[in-house]
Amino acid sequence: METVRTQRKPLSKEVVVPTLPLYRSPPSLEVRLEDFELFAIDRLRVLKGISDGLSRGKKHEEMEQLEKDLWNKNMRHPQASEIANKDIISHFVLRLVYCRTEELRKWFLSMETALFRYRFRQESAEAQRALMAEFDLPYKAVGSAEFESLRDKLGQVSRSIGQPLPTADAIFYKVPFEEVPELVAGRRVFLHKGHAYIASNQVVSLVGTQFRSHLSKALILTNRKWTSTVREQEKDRLTPIVEALCTSYLGPDYSQPKGFAEISVKDINELARSSFPLCMRHLFEKLKEDHHLKHGGRMQLGLFLKGVGLKLDDALMFWKAEFSQKVSAERFDKEYAYGIRHNYGREGKRTDYTPYSCQKIILSTPGVGDHHGCPYRHFSDENLRAALSKMGVNSRAVEDVMDKVRNRHYQLACTLTFEAVHASSCDSGINHPNQYFSDSQKLLQPKVNT
Repeated sequence: METVRTQRKPLSKEVVVPTLPLYRSPPSLEVRLEDFELFAIDRLRVLKGISDGLSRGKKHEEMEQLEKDLWNKNMRHPQASEIANKDIISHFVLRLVYCRTEELRKWFLSMETALFRYRFRQESAEAQRALMAEFDLPYKAVGSAEFESLRDKLGQVSRSIGQPLPTADAIFYKVPFEEVPELVAGRRVFLHKGHAYIASNQVVSLVGTQFRSHLSKALILTNRKWTSTVREQEKDRLTPIVEALCTSYLGPDYSQPKGFAEISVKDINELARSSFPLCMRHLFEKLKEDHHLKHGGRMQLGLFLKGVGLKLDDALMFWKAEFSQKVSAERFDKEYAYGIRHNYGREGKRTDYTPYSCQKIILSTPGVGDHHGCPYRHFSDENLRAALSKMGVNSRAVEDVMDKVRNRHYQLACTLTFEAVHASSCDSGINHPNQYFSDSQKLLQPKVNT
């Protein structure tokens, strides 16, 4: 099998070592448990930032800058010599985290491939060729005679996509057209007898496809190993960290209200109409309608209310009043009050519980009779359209929201809802129900006070 070679522009005699690893095998390093988690969280910030940028339809140049900023901000290390180790360790930790279901694997595969393609484009031409050789790709540079015979055709393609005309020392690779589907679809290559002729600045498409294929297979193998041995072996050490990381919330802490005074029971009805996100508004309406919520709903709504400033005594009063039509005061005090006090850190381990993030809510699995979870994920199209209309979202915005839902961009769907309801942009995106409430109040309170 022939590896990549150039016939018109020989490789430098100096060995070029790319800064971009291919993650072929796990590092044989001792990793502190603290670094195991912190490195993974830093990389997760990068991947989630890329995901948000892509789902918002950012242009190529905007994505390049976003990826650069995300990487520089999150993947630094106090010791320069440890940056490469952090890169490799964080990738393999998240590979373990995201191997466990098909949905998680699909997301991780897409985001890591996007990150790889960006980083590949930042490498020098020599380093890019070295990476191609590492993939052992069976493609060689087009020879001088063949290049000259096709030069006019290659020039026509270059002109059509706004690229410089190929010069005598330009390097082109001849590959089966099915290896570069995105280039073919975008009419960015010359096709001849089943082959695509790709310029050296387009090889990212070819290498990115190879990277994705290797990682996809690796995720399946990792899942098998995790399921068969690792999960049980590490049940008291790594398993709790791995299983929690994919639902990690990486933004501000909303365990205490942010920037606003406490709310009282009399405020809740109006706040629910004006500033609750759809997930909490739905739970609140079901509570009013049924005078009861199952455990999952009580947790999701109760912690949210705690985060927006409802104090414990008021929370007990609120839930007791809502349950009063179906539950006696004695039964409420015996079966439900403890759980409310527990959420506020007044019972049990006295942990001050944090309101659920969007990611945790999206990944929840409500059963029959449950009303918690994310409406953008769990509602039928008909029910979601009706709920959005009830919130005052106009028909055009509803279609935009539904488009994001069909593509599983649930947080962006919520962001578009926020923007439609408030007639204001939300550039940071919605990542937490309490963020939705806080941002809503920031917009509404000045209007109230004027």
